Amino acid sequence: MQTNKQLELAFDFIQYTGQNVFLTGKAGTGKTTFLKNLKLRSPKRMIVVAPTGVAAINAGGVTIHSFFQLNFGPQIGQPGEDSRQMRFSKEKINIIRSLDLLVIDEISMVRADVLDAIDRVMRRFRNRQKAFGGAQVLMIGDLQQLAPVVKRDEWELLRAEYNTVYFFSSKALRETSYVSIELTQVFRQQDDKFISILNKVRENLLDEAARTELNSRCNPHFKPTDEEGYITLCTHNAQAQRMNEHKLRSLSSGEQTFDARIEGNFPEYSFPTEASLRLKEGAQVMFVKNDPEAEKRFFNGKIGRITSFDEDTVRVQCPGEEDEIEVTSLLWENVKYTIDKDTSEIKEEVEGSFSQIPLKLAWAITIHKSQGLTFDKAIIDAEASFAHGQVYVALSRCRTLDGLVLRTPIAGHSIISDKTVNGFIQEVEANPPGEKELEVAKQAFQREQLGELFRFYREMYLVNQILKTIDENAGSFTQPVINGFREMKSLIQNELIEVAEKFQIQIDQYLKANPDVGKNEKLDERIKKAADYFETKVQAIIVDALDELDLEVDNRALRKQITGRADDLKAEALIKLAAYAVCKEGFSVKEIMEARAHVLIDTASVKRKASKAKEVLSSEHIPHPDLYNHLRAWRYEKSVAEGIPPYMIFAQRSLLELVHYLPVDKASLKLINGMGPKKIEQFGAEIIEEIRGYCEENHIDRGEIPLKENPKKEKKPKVDTKKVSMEMFQSGKTVAEIAKERAYTENTIEGHLAHFVKTGELDVFQFLTKEKLEKMLEYFKNTKERNLTPAREALGNEFSYGDLRIGLSYLESRKD
Repeated sequence: MQTNKQLELAFDFIQYTGQNVFLTGKAGTGKTTFLKNLKLRSPKRMIVVAPTGVAAINAGGVTIHSFFQLNFGPQIGQPGEDSRQMRFSKEKINIIRSLDLLVIDEISMVRADVLDAIDRVMRRFRNRQKAFGGAQVLMIGDLQQLAPVVKRDEWELLRAEYNTVYFFSSKALRETSYVSIELTQVFRQQDDKFISILNKVRENLLDEAARTELNSRCNPHFKPTDEEGYITLCTHNAQAQRMNEHKLRSLSSGEQTFDARIEGNFPEYSFPTEASLRLKEGAQVMFVKNDPEAEKRFFNGKIGRITSFDEDTVRVQCPGEEDEIEVTSLLWENVKYTIDKDTSEIKEEVEGSFSQIPLKLAWAITIHKSQGLTFDKAIIDAEASFAHGQVYVALSRCRTLDGLVLRTPIAGHSIISDKTVNGFIQEVEANPPGEKELEVAKQAFQREQLGELFRFYREMYLVNQILKTIDENAGSFTQPVINGFREMKSLIQNELIEVAEKFQIQIDQYLKANPDVGKNEKLDERIKKAADYFETKVQAIIVDALDELDLEVDNRALRKQITGRADDLKAEALIKLAAYAVCKEGFSVKEIMEARAHVLIDTASVKRKASKAKEVLSSEHIPHPDLYNHLRAWRYEKSVAEGIPPYMIFAQRSLLELVHYLPVDKASLKLINGMGPKKIEQFGAEIIEEIRGYCEENHIDRGEIPLKENPKKEKKPKVDTKKVSMEMFQSGKTVAEIAKERAYTENTIEGHLAHFVKTGELDVFQFLTKEKLEKMLEYFKNTKERNLTPAREALGNEFSYGDLRIGLSYLESRKD
């Protein structure tokens, strides 16, 4: 990479920016080598996926379908989270959440719908608002080589949503920007004349002179000797198998079968050679793996002839070489990605292995399976080519024109080209990125990482969701919890969001003077001071406050909901704190990303265990916190001993009354809500003993206990939440103001108001112009579809979902 400017540029885009990259180039330009070097050099947390098993093994990764748990059908018209995706392991979720870079090799073979399915999974576990969840994506491949495999009936389904089957038609990819870098320096071929012919075939611009030159290598009756080491490349698998079987049977020498040793999970479609490999002396074979030894005696694609073998060793003589190559079984590993418990790094873990002699019969091979290989001598039989790029792949496997023999002439119909692909490639070639684009992307990436440090809208969203849950279930929470989250919301707004917005203005001013964050010393000093301030505030306002709040409630589902939101809130805060710790030593994107990934793994791996409730501190709403904590602990221990939930001993509401009124006999205990005869019979004596002991020890005088509420008393009517929204709207408040004040989303408030448009209590023209309403009514009159998304697509972005909801409610009111 250090001697090739394009490869260096590609590496720098991956290393120093968050820009998505499409790395392409002719056959033999070093794409595979680039990927291997990237895995060794880049500190980014990455995984590698590929569309086929063999491609995944060759790239040192896993298949797309296995990692993202996709079925093999068209990825449209499916629920966002099917049953397989619901079973994602926690470790895989952690990998996706903490990923910096997703590498997709052989992208030319990836269908657009599959790329969109990857996007859905990434969004699910990362950021739903960003393509691929906000992770950087590197796509490697050559669109002029093998195309995606799609059956006719599959395309009939896909064509309704996609212009082409190719990856660049992906909806997710169109949502994000990416740079296309084309590698042009060919390493496989050194002959300029041959390279020129290959380029013309690749671009479907084969002129008569080039065709004549190429077809001069045509010899339909060519029959090489075994010693010459020619391999035939053909279009269909059955054709290659027939040729290999025929040639093997024609040998009079004895046959030996070498059986592979397969351990763990190594799927058959990923086998690099036959599991039962039948060989004879004199058989022409091809090495299917590079020599791991320092001598590098063989490489993937090297042709030779078997001279002898014994129980576990095969000797191969290659053309032009004096010494035989002795080869024994080599190992292929099927990896899966895991998280290292000590370092929190993504690592490759062996899931299965395949041990076999690294050879396969090689009188013939399909063009499809030859991709990525290099041959000194090859016979090309491409007359029956049926897919885009097949002829180019076959021809480009050869090092030289002299080593190439055509079984049939290359005719125009044999070179299948896709005009859509050609147009896309022309656009790639016409807009190559350079150092200027790299610098812009670097600075944008730095600014994005910097801006993320001082944004607190996610934290505010989570607090609002918690408060909404509390408001809807107010009787289940103690007043300290309610007050705690209300205070937290106020502090996040006043001491985090508002201060951060002012600081962002300062950042913008510093960046105007010097847009390079990494070299802006004044800004770096300001970031250090800001990190000190926000670290203290985030620790106190969110982390410490959450640690003090007792979120234990009797309802299990409610407890799970509230603690889940609180855990997410704390994780967001801890990520910020880890980044601030880095910034106090100087702003570094690399170190911030590493620190963030560690926190993501650490917080995700901590399992919440059932435990005693947190102790409450002194509070005006709980007059005897020591007794409160003591009774809670006693209740927990008793529930464990009895094997029942804590609330079956006494409920949270009962506990609050116990510490308020301090009953010390059965008569007064009966006045506590939730303490019926059965509970008093089971646990009353112990409860009374605990309270009496506390009162005597602390010299406390008890007050009167009010009469227990009559259970037959009529309950107060439930507040009509829609009506509250309408009254606030009629008072002059906007939808946004109502949503903020009530801790609801704007969509919810719009839904409330739409209800009253339907009943006629609100005038539709308070929300819509006459022109807008008429357009909507015309649309809904001509379609039975009442889904808002297609309506918005049809009417345009000038219509919000709120507009459509109001318009539809008005239409329904007219039907009534």
